[in-house]
This record gives sequence, structure tokens and C-alpha cells, in this order.
Amino acid sequence: MPVPKPMRWSLATVLVLATASGCGSSKAETSVASPDRGSIGIALPTTKSARWVTDGDSMVSQFKLLGYNPDLQFAGDDVTKQISQIQTMIDQGDKALVIGSVDGSALKDVLAKAAAKKIPIIAYDRLIRDSGDVDYYATFDNFKVGVMQANSIVDDLGLKKGKGPFNLELFAGSADDNNATFFFNGAMSVLQPYISSGDLKVVSGQTAFKDVATLRWDGAVAKKRMQALLVGPLANKHVDAVLSPYDGLSRGILEALQEAGYGTAKKLPVITGQDAELDSVKLVASGLQSETVYKDTRELAKVAVQMANSLITGGTPEVNDTKQYNNGVEVVPTFLLQPVNVDKSNYQRVLVDGGYYTAEQIAG
Repeated sequence: MPVPKPMRWSLATVLVLATASGCGSSKAETSVASPDRGSIGIALPTTKSARWVTDGDSMVSQFKLLGYNPDLQFAGDDVTKQISQIQTMIDQGDKALVIGSVDGSALKDVLAKAAAKKIPIIAYDRLIRDSGDVDYYATFDNFKVGVMQANSIVDDLGLKKGKGPFNLELFAGSADDNNATFFFNGAMSVLQPYISSGDLKVVSGQTAFKDVATLRWDGAVAKKRMQALLVGPLANKHVDAVLSPYDGLSRGILEALQEAGYGTAKKLPVITGQDAELDSVKLVASGLQSETVYKDTRELAKVAVQMANSLITGGTPEVNDTKQYNNGVEVVPTFLLQPVNVDKSNYQRVLVDGGYYTAEQIAG
């Protein structure tokens, strides 16, 4: 689709414009808070991951400030349920759809119905594939996420200083989530040279994405695979690092390692993660998980809300990437936010001083 010249509005600007006609009167302020600008459909994949709940709450509060009536639905990782939820949003005349997909390749038909009714569609954090009806995409620099995770392994093991060889095992996210390949490819862009040189050895031999993908980002599945590796190819080996793309997987992997004596009789490996979930931040603070990649989803929610409001009111959403995200049918104009690597040295400054968590939450 053609990409119009971006309009650089902040959310604060949007809020000001939304209230301007009232000239600051109490009546105008009341009307902005009331759901008289129509309903917005927010379809998110699951409540199993705390970040999706936080994302949903952030978008709901921000849409309400703009006078919309947000309809937030979670699909429980069930793609058929999500399609039904989106169809209901279309039938009830929602003004826009913000979708964090369960399966990014399964929504083509229902999105065509939304497009036929001229309902704007914003892919939220997960690219929706195989559809020409996705208007915009709001996400983080997902390739960079993988690079950060891999660099943590390289730095913690001292590979740049010539140390090694070390044993590494690889985990990836769900194959039906387009982001999973970006995370994995970003990480492998850093790790592959060390694997090729022999400084990193993947003892299992499982280095292809299809062999290390974890369906639905399920920590129990990751734990089971780690357990199998520990009694199989790693039975007489020490694992020095584990690439994990997401905190929920990292916790399952850590449990399997601890049950096998790591952290007591054996030194724990470097374990990566993502999303700065509270339970994993506690592990980072205690030194059990090496790092997590923090993505401030409060800011991502602001971008998605701004996109939806701009499209509904005749504006043009701001984007900063018009080349990278081809969904198989079209290049979707995208706004990328930047992730932040968090480890024991900076979690206080980034997460506590930044207001994402309190010190008491992390210590609790």
C-alpha cells in the first residue's frame, strides 16, 4: 500500500486536540471521558503472560481518555476464539481494530470483512501475515532484541576475550508468531560466527528455528525440552549458556536446570530472557537469570492508540520503518520502539527509577 507522509503527533498532542473544542470547560472534560466516540476493538492473545494484561490495561485507559469505548478481549491462545471475537467487533461496528494475534497467519478472511466495512486494522506487536488489509504495525525492534540477548551470552562468557569453548543450547518462540523469527535471527547473527568457529558448541545439534521453536511460548514445553536435553545429549556435559527469547520460557528452563543440580552442585549457565516480567526481574536481581530485554509496553500502547485515533479522525499515523516488515502480501508501515537490555547492574535504574516496578515489588 502507498505510505503517506507521517504526521508527527505525540499522544499528548492528540489529547489536546481531542479536548480543544471544549475550551477547557468541565462539560468538555466530561465528554472526553465518556464513550461517545464509538467503540474500539482490542483483540489480544492471552492472559498467561503478564505483559499482555498490562498492554490491554494501558490501551483501555488511553482510549477512554480520548472518549472511545474500548472493547478488550483475550483469546486464551485459541485462534478460533480470536477470529470469533474479531468478527463480533466487526459486527458491532467498532471504529478500529488493534490486534495482537494468536496466529499471525490465520486472520486473512476475517480481516477482509473488516476492510470491506472500512475499519482500520493495526497489528499490535505481532505482525499479521498473508493479508493486504493491515494498515499499520506497532512493535519494537525485534531483530535488535535477539542481538541484545546474544551479546549478553557473548559478554558473560568472555568470548571476545578468547575464552571457550562453551556449550550452548538454543530456544526460540512460537513458529506462528512472526516476531519469533526476528528474535532468533537477530540472536543467530551474533552467535553463528562463534558456533562456526567452535567457540560455542550446540551439543544437541539443534540449531534450526523449526527444531528449537516453542509452541505458544509455553514455559512448560520449554522445561520439558530442557529436561530431555539434560538427560540426553547433555547428560555428561555442562551447559554454559541457554538462549531463551522470553522470560516465561526462561523460568521453565531454569526450573529444569535447578532440578538437575545447576545452581548448587553445578554452575548455572547464562540464561537470557525478554519482557521484564516481574518474576524474572526478581531472578535477574538474585543472579539466577542473566538478563531480560525490557520493552516498555506503556509506550507501545501509546503508539497504537495514536495510530487508531489518527486513522479514525482522518490523520496519518507516524511511522519510522517502511521496508522491514513484509507480511507476505505487502510491506506494512511500522513504528518501531527501542528495547533496553536489563541485567543485575541496571535493573534498579531502568525499571525502578523508570517507574515500571517498585523496589518493594522486586524484593517481595
